[in-house]
Amino acid sequence: MRLATCEDVDNVLALVRSCVDHMRRHGIEQWDDVYPDRMTIEADTRQCEAFVANHETGLMGYVALGACQDPEYAEVPWEFTAGPTVVIHRLMVDPAYQGRGYAKLLMSFAEKHALTSGYRTVRLDAFVGNPRALHLYERLGYREAGTIRHRTGQFRCFERELAEAR
Repeated sequence: MRLATCEDVDNVLALVRSCVDHMRRHGIEQWDDVYPDRMTIEADTRQCEAFVANHETGLMGYVALGACQDPEYAEVPWEFTAGPTVVIHRLMVDPAYQGRGYAKLLMSFAEKHALTSGYRTVRLDAFVGNPRALHLYERLGYREAGTIRHRTGQFRCFERELAEAR
């Protein structure tokens, strides 16, 4: 895992396309040609919030971590409100590597990075039509806090207090 650079943007966009195609083949209409787009990935990179996971064959994963929360989050009844919160966005694993535990490794990295960066709580949302993502967050001990609506549908919101904050 490493911080993404502007040189990674095209490869990340290729990963996005691969993930969108894979999700569509499985009836998951979470992402599309509108989101996530080049501007979003470039902003993640400029703000030093983008991280990439490389394998010997190239880019195999991506995650964005930032303190900015979607406006919809204000309506969610979060339980963990003390201390700074980081939000996980755009977690993705190359479909060729899915099912091998890489998403769990990306989440572990995200939590460790958040903890060493001074955050006490992690928040994220997951599309209600993406059962593998929902199962991952539940399996990792994330607490469901409510639901929100984004452009493509309903999303379940999850939170977790970081280990040293418990």
